[in-house]
Amino acid sequence: MTQAVEGHARPGRYDILFEPVKIGPVTAKNRFYQVPHCNGMGYRDPTALAHMRGVKAEGGWAVVCTEQAEFHHSSEITPFIEARLWDDRDIPALARTVEKIHEHGSLAGIELAYNGMNGPNLYSREVPMGPAHLPVATFTYDPVQARRMDKEDIRNLRRWHLAGAKRAKRAGFDLIYVYAAHALGFLHHFLSRRFNDRIDEYGGPIENRIRLLREITEDTKAAVGDTCAVPLRISVDELLGEGGLHREEVEDMIGLMAELPDLWDVTLAGWENDSRTSRFAEEGAQEPFISGIRRLTSKPVVGVGRYTSVDRMASLVRKGVLDMIGAARPSIADPFLPRKIEEGRIDEIRECIGCNICVSGDFTSSPIRCTQNPTMAEEWRKGWHPEKVRPRQTTKPVLIVGAGPAGLEAAQVLGKRGYDVTLAEAGTALGGRVRREARLPGLAAWMRVVDYRKGQLDRLPNVGIYFDSRLTADDVLGFGIPRIAIATGAHWRADGVGHLHTKPIPIDAGAAVFTPGDIMDGRLPAGGRVVVFDDDHYYMGGVMAELLAARGCETTYVTPASEVSTWTRATMEQHFIQKRLIEKGVTIRPFTALDAIGRGEVGLSCTFTGRAERLACDAVVLVTARLPEEALALSLKARQAEWADAGIESVSVIGDALAPATIAHATYAGRRYAEELDTPPRDDEAVPFRREIAELLPLDSEGQG
Repeated sequence: MTQAVEGHARPGRYDILFEPVKIGPVTAKNRFYQVPHCNGMGYRDPTALAHMRGVKAEGGWAVVCTEQAEFHHSSEITPFIEARLWDDRDIPALARTVEKIHEHGSLAGIELAYNGMNGPNLYSREVPMGPAHLPVATFTYDPVQARRMDKEDIRNLRRWHLAGAKRAKRAGFDLIYVYAAHALGFLHHFLSRRFNDRIDEYGGPIENRIRLLREITEDTKAAVGDTCAVPLRISVDELLGEGGLHREEVEDMIGLMAELPDLWDVTLAGWENDSRTSRFAEEGAQEPFISGIRRLTSKPVVGVGRYTSVDRMASLVRKGVLDMIGAARPSIADPFLPRKIEEGRIDEIRECIGCNICVSGDFTSSPIRCTQNPTMAEEWRKGWHPEKVRPRQTTKPVLIVGAGPAGLEAAQVLGKRGYDVTLAEAGTALGGRVRREARLPGLAAWMRVVDYRKGQLDRLPNVGIYFDSRLTADDVLGFGIPRIAIATGAHWRADGVGHLHTKPIPIDAGAAVFTPGDIMDGRLPAGGRVVVFDDDHYYMGGVMAELLAARGCETTYVTPASEVSTWTRATMEQHFIQKRLIEKGVTIRPFTALDAIGRGEVGLSCTFTGRAERLACDAVVLVTARLPEEALALSLKARQAEWADAGIESVSVIGDALAPATIAHATYAGRRYAEELDTPPRDDEAVPFRREIAELLPLDSEGQG
């Protein structure tokens, strides 16, 4: 493996970020702290998870934590896949994570979790428990209620948490959390009057509502505090006013327990407020809520804010707002962020774009992915590394056609491997769809996908970039370059085909019909009444409606789904999108199909009853599906008999040019092409990544497991 590291001097103003920080009985080597974060792997993919955390440690994070680790079978959050520490059999999997973190001199933290009213227990089928008789507070309105805990339940829970802490210590963890944040666990539920209506010593005044938190923190400190730090993670505000936890109240709670934990990890609640997308929150959005915590305690304080500005990080420490810079998403986008700062390679940081595609892994029970870092979760599965690549296997050059996200990623990785690369772009700038979409409302941060890769390409003299190069099959055959990657992207359909309609819908020849591509190219409806038909269901339909409403159009958003941009539930922004459209005066028509487009009107129908209606409008924007820009690929394939004479050995189609999907899919496709070039041919029946299979227990004498 090779790694090109260009030496730079670190600016002295950043030295403060590399001071050690004492956390109870342990010491962090610097101020960079990867807070607990989900990843969609958990108990199912322990070795892949261990390697992912290990790469973070290699990248310089002083503290690397797990996601939440369920410590008792009576509370679990299926279908989400988290870590588990139910009994001693779970210790080896978590110990593997500890080992990978310790290999690089970092501290390993574990977030013990009991979800209580947040866990419907669909796997264990145990009855959920919480401070009150209430429906479980999940993301999916499960028809399950939690029962009110009695004093024996509370004693049992303290005992279970204590057992979990002791197991965590045996697994080798250096920090063992008490988790009371994000409205995702029983301790938060006891703290918040929204959930806690008790009239005993665990309800009512602040002193009572923090009683269980204090008891469990004291239990944990007494059991493991001799060698392990005990951080306390708490949400400073639920953003619900006095109806929920709010800053003034939580500051009082922290004041009452100021010196008890070894570190305070402060957040917002719920999770969707703490991890908002860049479309709805700027870097450091949490600062107004956490800025006063440091004055309440002598213990170190860590907080998050999707920080990528190094100057801002250093300023937070100097001003006494934070002692440690917490990160989840920035550590996913660039696991080597601390090391790059330490080495003065600030301009090489792969900055988080705040799209939350990483979060979607948790909501879809699938391994985490990242738009900026396509190696995320592939460190062990495929052997990929965010900063290291294998050297080239041959001297044969590569032609990449298209400089969108797939083409850019393929070019920069192949260039680092040592290949001579020609990157041909039909337009006059790098970026493809990313450059265009980054000009839409709220998506400016997405341009970082292009900026990072352009910066890498600028350092690679073996990669030549050619603009205004719309190539034909004759051009490609004439170049004589052996390996060709077609990354020509895709375009939005204008015929209504999408999830609902799999055949084109009737469209009058005189109708004013637009696509997102038209809008991004500056061709907009003249004004008046516009219908946006969203059968794509990710962000684009909502963005189109927002843009048109802001331009004064009377906008009606039509979708066969139950809500606006429904897939963005997986990125925790659906409710923010719908709120914004409502505030901008957009009329929202859910459960509605757009079946035909005429002059001055559209034909709609109810997706349940089929009842038809006509709606007057002046223009329609179809946000349905996309088609690959495959003309070049098809033309080359049709002339495959000419390849050998032209010196062409392979033609591969990657990214949206093969099958349109997310930008994260495109960067992954580019990375995969670059990683797998010149590898031995693979049996198409062989699984192309490593996986772990659950252990089979012996059958008992009656043939039952």
